[in-house]
Amino acid sequence: MDGRALHGVNLTGWLSLEPWVTPELFADSGALDEASLVQALGEKRYHSLVRHHREEFLTSADFRRIAARGFNAVRLPVPWYAFGQAGPACAPYLGCIDYVDRAFDWAEEVGLKVIVLLAASPGAQDAERTAIGRSTDFRSYRDELISVVGALARRYKMRDGLFGIEVLDTPEVQRRRLLQVSEGVPLHTLRNYYRDAYAAVRQEAGPDPVVIVPDGGMTRAWAAFMAQKQYENVWLDCTFVHRDDVPRPDASGPAGVRRLVDVSRKQLMVARKSGLPVMVGSWSGALPYADSLMTPEGRIALERVYLSEQLAAFRECPAWFFQTWKTSGKISGWDARVSLATFERRMLD
Repeated sequence: MDGRALHGVNLTGWLSLEPWVTPELFADSGALDEASLVQALGEKRYHSLVRHHREEFLTSADFRRIAARGFNAVRLPVPWYAFGQAGPACAPYLGCIDYVDRAFDWAEEVGLKVIVLLAASPGAQDAERTAIGRSTDFRSYRDELISVVGALARRYKMRDGLFGIEVLDTPEVQRRRLLQVSEGVPLHTLRNYYRDAYAAVRQEAGPDPVVIVPDGGMTRAWAAFMAQKQYENVWLDCTFVHRDDVPRPDASGPAGVRRLVDVSRKQLMVARKSGLPVMVGSWSGALPYADSLMTPEGRIALERVYLSEQLAAFRECPAWFFQTWKTSGKISGWDARVSLATFERRMLD
């Protein structure tokens, strides 16, 4: 790298299916996620569907367009079953490690860096478990996740395109409120997993790849975490979540959008108190609060203000990744080809 910050896009919905990215794959089955899609279609039809999707949805042409657009990195979600039969019990899912190899080939051809994100988990196999941590048995599959993290580090440690490995996707952290305890992974359990995943990366790939840990929406929980000298090249991924139990700022009009972004700025400031470099692994131009009185044209204009303000807020971050490069329906606010199409390259630098 030349020292520039990473400004890139997520490649969501390619190696593991996401109904909001490609709803047509789910439309006839009534399934709402990949796990229930397998149940609805059966393993044979599911495998055929996934093979065709992976071949067609993203190609080398997409990587060339990403680079031509001014981005210098991609964040690639890789499911825990990527190694197929060579990995932990993956049935009935279809491995995809050869496509991860292709992604590195295509990225290196055009000078893009790759952050590998471990997405989905053995604990999310059934339709009711849509995020890591909603299952109460995280401890039962954490070692499998660590083995996959280590295997990914070992396989790609010599690739010029590898920038870092994010060791978990969208963890749901257990929260305590008065006498109630929410579902999720206890914070101390998640911390221990991060330390062990870090050790696996370092053992297999040495000190160079950045190890990225997501904050799980608990921005204040990481002060001095992994600040000891034995930890190096560790980043915190700050998650921006507009939760229902948090007072909502007035987001109407351009001034309201700026107030909304100010909340994110303050969250980044808190996250930086961890002492770790703070990246933004996923953001979009979609306004979180609907305004029923706004015209479609007015909403598009306001989304552009929202995008611009976020770009300014993330200027000091070592990396940000827009969510996502491609959706089959070209969803405004989420598809980079649409949302960022009118932004000049210098605005993305």
